Amino acid sequence: MIQEEMKKQVVGVDIKLKKTTIAIVDLRGNIIATDDFPSIDYPFIGDYVSVLSERILALVEQHGGYESIRSVGLSAPSGNNPTGSIVNSPNMPWKGVIPLAAMLRDRLGLAVALANNAYVTALGEHAFGAAHGLQNFITVSLGSGVGSCFFSNGQVHLGVDGFAGEFGHTCVEHNGRECGCGNKGCLEAYCAEKGIIRTAQELMAESDKPSLMREAEKLSYETIQAFCEQGDELAIETYRRTGEILGIGLANFASIVDPEAIILTGPGTKAGKWLIDPVNESFEAHVFHNIENHVKLIISTMDDHIRNILGASVLAWEVKEYSLFK
Repeated sequence: MIQEEMKKQVVGVDIKLKKTTIAIVDLRGNIIATDDFPSIDYPFIGDYVSVLSERILALVEQHGGYESIRSVGLSAPSGNNPTGSIVNSPNMPWKGVIPLAAMLRDRLGLAVALANNAYVTALGEHAFGAAHGLQNFITVSLGSGVGSCFFSNGQVHLGVDGFAGEFGHTCVEHNGRECGCGNKGCLEAYCAEKGIIRTAQELMAESDKPSLMREAEKLSYETIQAFCEQGDELAIETYRRTGEILGIGLANFASIVDPEAIILTGPGTKAGKWLIDPVNESFEAHVFHNIENHVKLIISTMDDHIRNILGASVLAWEVKEYSLFK
């Protein structure tokens, strides 16, 4: 069979709680055009899918036309790649199992692949970032949640049902803080942004030490980091405690899978040395001694937004091609 000229563009979609970003990406990873809209405005999944499909169609028609698009890749919180569904997301408004890839495929008539944000982050780092050329590595995303993905021998390890890599929902404190997933003591409850803010609040409640955090209108990764730069003792202790817990979790992960590197991504890395130095110290103190000082801890230098779009485009290129319009 003579092969028709291959389509040279895909659509990558990055879904986050506040905003959904759509991009057209070509064969070489060049972002041709983007659009975005507030995810949070659409608490009903049917309305969300309608808007998403309309935005994709409009962007595509403005840049190359429908016939130029091969497929669509979705990066979604709590996304399950084998089923193409968002499954029991603790943070998104759509509860239960949402077959988002199938819903969008029915609207667009194109192949649609879906994976969770951590999986897509790993694809972006492997194709274009710090993991380029690595075969065995872990990516960990620090943001509103704590996600991770493990590449083994050049392939993403998904597990039997596609849920491998739920690092944020491993237990670090017996009967500890309640997590959004419903369990108690999860790493995410201590090392995601809400968990870090809670640590800061607990420290302020435990002590009468003065702190810039007490007067802050809103605490975040960035504001706590800024207070650390000004010598705020409680802010520094907030990140030290967080780094110690995260370092233990990473050491456990590394001791099990023996990676070449662990790549830290996401807004949490903006805390800089105040978080990363305690993470590294705790990691080396707790990792299996045979791989101590062998695993590289790398802070991604890719823009989170760009990496997630590119990772979603890699996902789109990898899905089996399908179209109602052939």
